[in-house]
Amino acid sequence: MSLFKKKAPKYTAPPVPPVPAEEVSPANGVDNNNGAQKSQLVFHCQQAHGSPLGLISGFSNVKELYQKIAECYDFPPEDILFCTLNTHKVDMKKLLGGQIGLEDFIFAHRKGRPKEIEIVKTEDALGLTITDNGAGYAFIKRMKEGSIVSRIPHIEVGDHIEKLDGLNMVGKRHYEVAKTLKDIPKGTTFTIRLVEPLKSGFNSIGPKTSSARAGKKQNYGSGKETLRFKANGQATIENEHDEKSKAGIEKINSLLESFMGINDTELATQMWDLSGGKTNSMQLAEAIDNSDLQEFGFTDEFIIELWGAITDARSGRLS
Repeated sequence: MSLFKKKAPKYTAPPVPPVPAEEVSPANGVDNNNGAQKSQLVFHCQQAHGSPLGLISGFSNVKELYQKIAECYDFPPEDILFCTLNTHKVDMKKLLGGQIGLEDFIFAHRKGRPKEIEIVKTEDALGLTITDNGAGYAFIKRMKEGSIVSRIPHIEVGDHIEKLDGLNMVGKRHYEVAKTLKDIPKGTTFTIRLVEPLKSGFNSIGPKTSSARAGKKQNYGSGKETLRFKANGQATIENEHDEKSKAGIEKINSLLESFMGINDTELATQMWDLSGGKTNSMQLAEAIDNSDLQEFGFTDEFIIELWGAITDARSGRLS
């Protein structure tokens, strides 16, 4: 039985750009580039399956963002699987990761129907790419065409991997979930418990242009500035990466998928930033070993491939 038999109410809440810092209270702000001042940004939000417009501010990391969204709509923050930017659809290219553009509109995807599926691992690789929301939920970002999982109609991109053979995956990082799946022996039958995002009952929501503001001078940012979440819990407003950096980060992400079966733009960005000022793979390996990335246990082969991607991007061969 469909959950959305009744006609959904029509909301007309076109997003508008974040409110300028001087128009709101400076409390609970985030550091700007030089850390000398505090600024308060207000982002616009909706629940992806449909809701009134919400105003979200006063957060410096993903967990705090989820908390603010949950407070706005009065539901537990654990209900949020992930957020997308500027679309209510389950679009993995629009996932909110380690940064938000100052003009981005946030859509929160909440827990929907749970489902348990029995899978026979007939091949070494299942064909899944795993990512996580930064707050304890790993989910499926991509499925390889022709793979085991792509032939199972009940498994979909965006599904949260809650349990594997009864083992709780909540609170584990994406690479831990990917390793658990990889370590399942070939020929084994196992049960995966998934939670799909809550389905939308209508398609009328989403950002629309606001003609009322078209003529107003916009002093909140250039559109290329982003709010980036840092590993130390701070958030800073920074300019968008240039084309070489974007190409390098994208290539690093593809290496993470090939070597580890995970996808994480935030992690790839952190690796790119760590490579700054490094002139060889040994220096990069040392920088990774001295950072919080050492827990990933990257192999020498991966570091060599990583350094090759970074040098190619620097020279413009990936642009």
